[in-house]
Amino acid sequence: MTTIGVEEEFLLLDPVTGLPVPQADKVRVAAGLGHLVADQEVQYELLQAQVEVATPVCGALEEIGGHLLRLRHAVGVAAEEHGCRIAACGTPPVRHGRPVAVTDQARYRAMVTQAPQLVAEQLVNGMHVHVAVPGREEGVQVLNRLRVWLPTLTAMSANSPLWDSHDTGFASWRTVIFSRWPVSGVPPHFHDVADYDQRVQRLLESGLISDTGQLYWQARLSDRYPTLEVRCPDVQLRVDDAVMLAGIVRALVDTALTEVAAGAPALECAPELLQASMWHAARHGLGGTLVDPIGRPRRAGDVLYELLRYVAPALDVSGDTRQVTSLTHRLLQDGTGADRQRAALAEGGLRAVTDLISAQSSMT
Repeated sequence: MTTIGVEEEFLLLDPVTGLPVPQADKVRVAAGLGHLVADQEVQYELLQAQVEVATPVCGALEEIGGHLLRLRHAVGVAAEEHGCRIAACGTPPVRHGRPVAVTDQARYRAMVTQAPQLVAEQLVNGMHVHVAVPGREEGVQVLNRLRVWLPTLTAMSANSPLWDSHDTGFASWRTVIFSRWPVSGVPPHFHDVADYDQRVQRLLESGLISDTGQLYWQARLSDRYPTLEVRCPDVQLRVDDAVMLAGIVRALVDTALTEVAAGAPALECAPELLQASMWHAARHGLGGTLVDPIGRPRRAGDVLYELLRYVAPALDVSGDTRQVTSLTHRLLQDGTGADRQRAALAEGGLRAVTDLISAQSSMT
């Protein structure tokens, strides 16, 4: 079975005002003192109002779900000890008028110098799925096949409609914020791993990025692990939805590897159409149409069913068919995290949204 791992980023919010609070160092230390957290499972992020958790390498989706629940609980308890709450949302519903302190790391200080306003507005939280690949060459060929599905994954995971106390009109405002960095959005098509490495090296030599951590493509090869990393999802309100997305991403990678082995060509989609499809997915989520992998506008539900059909053999092999299919059907019925945040805003205002994103950070 292909192994996977998941990283989740959370905000730290004041329980009364809902404002981000710079308590990350204290929360990380407190979480690490407990028996539920191993070394490096709770990590720092760019801003001091954020923390990141990382699961161990897992095989079954049940392992992913168990670890995410454990880590959310541990960080949540640590946050409460320091007077704040963790929030599972892609963007903060409300913000300070002043920037949140940056974590005291050399690369983060350099980013402030490079783009101070972008860093100040980088209060965004994603979910990253790492899937093992046999080698970097195979990883590039998988990347070429998976990129056409990134808008669909973005729409499914949308959980950041609010910014500065109002509805942005976008289901995933986090996607828009991240798109402003020099290297971002849908990755280009690469001929092979040599092409990938050469183009990354040119970006580094140009000085436009200082390290490969600033390759903010929605999917990329990992420099730290023998994995392909999918980065487009917003962090999820519910652990179950994170598990669903992890299962779909693994199935997409396994399906692509099968195609590579069979010599099947990757689907072609013009880069401008694919980039516009990503914008459309961030704008509407699952609330209207999506552009499918070959560029046709279709009902969002129809595209999701096409995705499930496409990865069905891989889901069967991993034993994930029933779980992923039922959770996808629930998503279509209940809506995305963005839909639930908007419903809370309509019913009870910003306080209701803060309660929702905090309470559901530990729920299935």
